[in-house]
Amino acid sequence: MSAAGSPLAGDEPAGGSARPSGLLDVLRVASVVLDADGRIVLWSPQAEELFGYRAGEALGQYAARIVVHEQHVDLVAELFADVMGTGQSWAGAFPVRHKDGSTRLVEFRTMRLLDDQGKVYALGLCADRSTVRRLEREVALSTRMIAQSPTGLAVLDTGLRYVSVNAALERINGVPAEEHLGRTFREVVPRMDVDALEAAARRVVDTGRPVVDQSTIGRTPADPDQDHAWSISLYRLENAFGTVLGVALSIVDVTQQYRAGIEAEAARRRLALIADASRRIGTTLDLDRTAHELAEVAVPELADVAAVDLLDSVVQGRRTSLGPAESAVIRALAVQGYDSAEALEAADPSGQVARYAPDRLVTRCVRTAGPVMLPEVRDEDLPRIARSPEAAELLGRAGVHSYLAVPLIARGEVLGALDLKRTRNPLPFGEDDLLLARELAARAAVQIDNARWYQSARDTALTLQRSLLPSHPPVTCGLEVASRYQPAGATSEVGGDWFDVIELDGGETALVVGDVMGSGIPAAATMGRLRTATNTLASLGLDPAVLLEHLDKITAGLAEAIATCAYAVHDPRLRQCRIANAGHLPPVRVRAGRSPELLDLPTGVPLGVGGVAFSTTTVGLEPGDRLVFYTDGLVETRRDPLDERLDQLLSLLEGPDRPLEEVCDLLLRTLHEPDNSDDVALLIARAAAPD
Repeated sequence: MSAAGSPLAGDEPAGGSARPSGLLDVLRVASVVLDADGRIVLWSPQAEELFGYRAGEALGQYAARIVVHEQHVDLVAELFADVMGTGQSWAGAFPVRHKDGSTRLVEFRTMRLLDDQGKVYALGLCADRSTVRRLEREVALSTRMIAQSPTGLAVLDTGLRYVSVNAALERINGVPAEEHLGRTFREVVPRMDVDALEAAARRVVDTGRPVVDQSTIGRTPADPDQDHAWSISLYRLENAFGTVLGVALSIVDVTQQYRAGIEAEAARRRLALIADASRRIGTTLDLDRTAHELAEVAVPELADVAAVDLLDSVVQGRRTSLGPAESAVIRALAVQGYDSAEALEAADPSGQVARYAPDRLVTRCVRTAGPVMLPEVRDEDLPRIARSPEAAELLGRAGVHSYLAVPLIARGEVLGALDLKRTRNPLPFGEDDLLLARELAARAAVQIDNARWYQSARDTALTLQRSLLPSHPPVTCGLEVASRYQPAGATSEVGGDWFDVIELDGGETALVVGDVMGSGIPAAATMGRLRTATNTLASLGLDPAVLLEHLDKITAGLAEAIATCAYAVHDPRLRQCRIANAGHLPPVRVRAGRSPELLDLPTGVPLGVGGVAFSTTTVGLEPGDRLVFYTDGLVETRRDPLDERLDQLLSLLEGPDRPLEEVCDLLLRTLHEPDNSDDVALLIARAAAPD
């Protein structure tokens, strides 16, 4: 040990005798007292064990005659005389003869004694030399191992005060050995987890059960600026009588293994986050939803605040290349925060377009197509992060201390940036975070780009579709009408459904609802051609069945076009409708005082199939009666039987008469599901009373 120990607690009691240490019992030290003539006058029990003679056999005998071999008698007499004459002690090993005739080597310490009468005696302390040497080796081994061990070692008394420490513990704690002695954990290493250490040591003292490899993290004076990890073991110390002497402590610095474990866990979490991102980002082809999915994945695993921003020109379908002095016009698509209200308030709200000056970090990110990272954000950095001085102040109050922006790049084009900030997470952004952010951005950028073009195609198809649909007055030729068109949730499904209200000669009105099979712009274009043809044919006053026959031929002439259609002509004078159906769902008639009914019409075949004749059915339509035309997107789903959905439609149309606009909204709100992959055309007509 590098420092001598102070007395163990309990070694010096306030009164009474001290507790035995047991060391003399281990050595089995024998005591023999000789008078001036060399006769044995005192003989201890240990001497009986060492030499084999009982006290009765040894007392009064010349010691040299019973324990010394004949050949060493003269030498022993000379040494005895020298001790008695000079008063100087003699120590050494000497072969002695045991009563059983064997010879053994005994370690002697011989000294002269005087009693109160002035008589001279000799005291001999004896121990078997093999026992002494064994203890010497064990002590030497222990001392050398403790002194040279790279493991920090210490002995604590029962009051948990340092008794001794080795050189390794001096280095670990950064405190000299002598400054440990008599002091507690809290006094020597207050920045370690002192409460846990003291509790563990106290349990070891009380129970005797050791603590092995207990982990603790903290700092010591040896390295006050860095956290270290240690593995600590504690063992209770007892003497031969079972008296508790204290606690032995060993401590090993496992900081490298601890950091390696943290890095491995961080790597595992990064991989898990990337896998999670692959699963969660791009679940739809909706641009805003995809951006929100990216922001949600990034928070809180990677950042406390995440924003997904696109260049406004990119959203509008144009490529942009920023010069060094150009500002970036950025549209915020999504922002997500974790317990950081002020930082969220400083961010651009979703959908807002903001102009970021050339010196802003996000501008630099999209201009250079490279990441921008500030591991430590200073006050002077905040104006380069925020869109305005007010936002910079909010970021400062929110505690933004680290910033990272990575570009969103897809197919060689910079779309925008993933903007990340840390407020609650105390760690600064590092290289591992940068790699993770770039991986997330790369994966998400492709999905965002797909959603961008998907959205553009959808908007184009929807614009075309809406441009081809009619606008009609709410009341025409004895009918009050209301209509709705609801596009599908997916781009590729926009375009096929239409409705029309056509005024005819003689006060009649044609009502049309159709659905072109297929999707997107081709379906919208086909729908436009069929609507034009229907208007032209309707002006000729054709019977509905004949009109559908002409439409069938026209459709067959279009490349791979198929459509369903219901065509009706209302005659207010006769109070009736003539209806023909080409593979379309039957319209519903609603009459006062009666349950709504699906009109029983010949279904017919879709337009474009050819070879099958159509038929016209005449149904009555009194003033106040309503006809409801719709496409299959209103009632068909993948999980519900069509009959059940049609029954639900009929039940919604029951009850007192309501405004037609209100009925349209009710049907769409109740029946059309948000994830429906088909668009909906809806037309309701109510027969008016004749003028």
